[in-house]
Amino acid sequence: MSAAAALSPALAEQVEAWIADDPDVATRAALASLLEQARAGSGAAAAEIADAFSGTLQFGTAGLRGAMGPGPNRMNLSVVSRAARGLADFLLAELGGAGTDQAPLVVIGNDARHNSRAFAEASAAIMTAAGCRVVLSDGHCPTPLIAYAVRRLGADAGVVVTASHNPPADNGYKVYLGGRAATPEGNGVQIVPPSDAQIAQRIAAVGPVREIPLAESGWDLMDPALPETYLRAICSLVHPDSPREVRIVHTAMHGVGGQAAQAAFQRAGFTEVHPVAKQADPDPDFPTVAFPNPEEKGAIDLALELARTVEADVVIANDPDADRCAAAVLDPHLGQWRMLTGDELGVLLGTQLIRVHGREGAFANSVVSSRWLSRIATAEGREAATTLTGFKWIARAPRIAFGYEEAIGYCVAPDVVKDKDGLSAGLLVAEMAAQARADDRTLVDVLDDLAREHGLFATSQLSLRVEDLALIPAMMQRLRDAPPAVLAASPVTAVQDLAEGSLATTGLPPTDGMLLATTDDARVIVRPSGTEPKLKCYIEVVEHVAPEASFEDLGAARERAAAHLAQITEEMRALLLG
Repeated sequence: MSAAAALSPALAEQVEAWIADDPDVATRAALASLLEQARAGSGAAAAEIADAFSGTLQFGTAGLRGAMGPGPNRMNLSVVSRAARGLADFLLAELGGAGTDQAPLVVIGNDARHNSRAFAEASAAIMTAAGCRVVLSDGHCPTPLIAYAVRRLGADAGVVVTASHNPPADNGYKVYLGGRAATPEGNGVQIVPPSDAQIAQRIAAVGPVREIPLAESGWDLMDPALPETYLRAICSLVHPDSPREVRIVHTAMHGVGGQAAQAAFQRAGFTEVHPVAKQADPDPDFPTVAFPNPEEKGAIDLALELARTVEADVVIANDPDADRCAAAVLDPHLGQWRMLTGDELGVLLGTQLIRVHGREGAFANSVVSSRWLSRIATAEGREAATTLTGFKWIARAPRIAFGYEEAIGYCVAPDVVKDKDGLSAGLLVAEMAAQARADDRTLVDVLDDLAREHGLFATSQLSLRVEDLALIPAMMQRLRDAPPAVLAASPVTAVQDLAEGSLATTGLPPTDGMLLATTDDARVIVRPSGTEPKLKCYIEVVEHVAPEASFEDLGAARERAAAHLAQITEEMRALLLG
């Protein structure tokens, strides 16, 4: 868009109206400066304004999330204020009781990112003024604590101001419903339709931000006993008879989970824990990582360096708001440290809960996650469940005993936190690593055993990032119009448009995605990302392994699987990019 077009009178008027209504002096000044630069001929400033006013942040996979800055398409005090008032209006319309002891109860917390505390405190002031009862965390806290608090306190909603593992420039607003505002299966779970649309309608109906009433007091700070009961609950997950001797390296990735993780490990009996000092304390600038996500290349380099130094048995990494967990081990096949994939860790955790903890119920994973867990759960006499992508769906699986998604999210204790929880998952990773050490084995050896029993399932991902969002539906349409007949020399035997699916034929509600399956049991699922401008391909291959396969046989099978994944990846890249 040209500067002239971006600075049309209508857009300039919209910008000036936003400046006049913005309660934040910093974003008000930033937008005024951009407007002045754009009027002086700066194309960069005009482009920034055009993007910031190109739409309004919408509730998606993780509520609101986006870059911080002025304008309706950014995370800022104005957008957060409208979200808080809209959520309050939704709850009051559904439940009534404004200003009484029957008013909706809302728990609010925040991570340690720039502006997170200010956004949380503003939300508390707005929702209190609207007539809600509010409990605000006493400073920053892990996201799982708020998910726990919603259920523990019988709250009707929970809010966490967090952008999870996004870049430092981002922030977000995650919403849970509970108590009287949720169905039993959705109690303490992230919002889904129709609630998200109903909340969005209430947000859209909020008037000028400067006219939103603000309470000066009236909310409660979270009782210190609540984090204590959460820690006790997750520490009780570790089997009382399991070994505790294991050397752990832990990284909080500059997030808010470090202190809670250290306390949990110690209380559960894992006393030899080495935190990555440079990443242990919250830092909103995430100075040691290019991208604060344990899955990203280089993110756990400092942890791996420490692991080699102290001769650790396992590296456990949390993302910045501690709702995700990753693990790395010394792979005997490679002779070097490597990150377990999200699917590998999910399969290990699920198997541990079945075989060691005797967990009954449904073992759930998202449709883009591996089929390995379903195979194991069924063989062990448990129910297997497949859901749409995202924990807002996984956590709603009926009779859920365990749930995971390949993006390192694990719900190991749905009775405690009905969402992904990187702290409780980390405890079970420590338990598994301690048992492996006691047996003079590694977690990769455990995976080898599962491959001998059920086949070797290997997964990888292809992400195609775009600058122009219109390219994503174009790529999806190209795949729908001309799906491949062959992948990696194996005939494609099934092509399924998940957008046309139904509960009867797929077990899933319709969703934007395509599924391809081949004769040799490979599977590809292609779908747009729910949180980023990406098209994602989730690729899985299966190598059939003999029950008596040797260590060398397993190594060769892993090499074949890796080559198979690489071939399909390149073929899908060429197909989608045209």
